[in-house]
Order: sequence, then C-alpha cells, then structure tokens
Amino acid sequence: MPDIVIVADSVGLFDEVGSVLEEPGTSVRWVHRGEDVREEINTRPADLVITDMQVGTMGGVAIALDLRLEADAGRLEPCPVLILLDRRPDVFLARRSGAQGWVVKPLDPIRLRTAVAALLSGGTWHDASFAPQPLAVPVN
Repeated sequence: MPDIVIVADSVGLFDEVGSVLEEPGTSVRWVHRGEDVREEINTRPADLVITDMQVGTMGGVAIALDLRLEADAGRLEPCPVLILLDRRPDVFLARRSGAQGWVVKPLDPIRLRTAVAALLSGGTWHDASFAPQPLAVPVN
C-alpha cells in the first residue's frame, strides 16, 4: 500500500493531485508547509513525496535537497521526491536538487500517474513536456 505525502499550500493543488492518486490501498497525506516535511517523514516514513515548486518559504527544490541531505547523513530514511514544476526552465533547479522526478505544469492525470508509478517502482521520471526541440543549422 503506497503512502504518499503531497506538499502544497494550495487546497486546489492538493485536490487536483490527490484525486489523480485516489485509489484503494493508497494513502495520501497533506503537508501545508515545506518546513514540516522532514518531521512528517521522520515521524511516519512515506513511499513518495510530491511537492509543489513553490510552497511558502521552503519550496520544492529546498524540500528535495533537505530530504536528500538528511538521508545521505543517515538521519532519515530515503524517500523519492517528485517536484511539480511551474515552467520548463525550472528543470535546471530540479536536476540540481537531486529529485528523482519532475512534472511540468499544467498537470495531466496520465503524466502524473506515469511519474508516480515510475518513482514508486524505484525509477526516475523526467518530464520532457515543453522541452525545446533541437534545431539543425546547416554548415556552409
């Protein structure tokens, strides 16, 4: 039974993501503030953390960094993190944070479910939506 923590300060975002994940056997918890995620995971470990890019004073990148550094130091059980990015250029930050996955907004149920399944199975998910297409320039 997967246990998923959604970190968002917006009820609308929690409802949107929670409704996609809602199925029998899945537990979904909501954390309103980024500062509270480490304590929540320390108190009751989760299988996955899904965090919005912007959550009050501690957003998705800071949450991913915090959880990764605490796990690397042995103070916290490792937990994969999926960041919900606001725009394509934020991929750079998500990559640097060590997050196992990211999805670029606007969200859709298929990409979100695919990303969650990949991370729950121990893999990664790097959303290619809105990625710039390479342009071949002829050499003269």
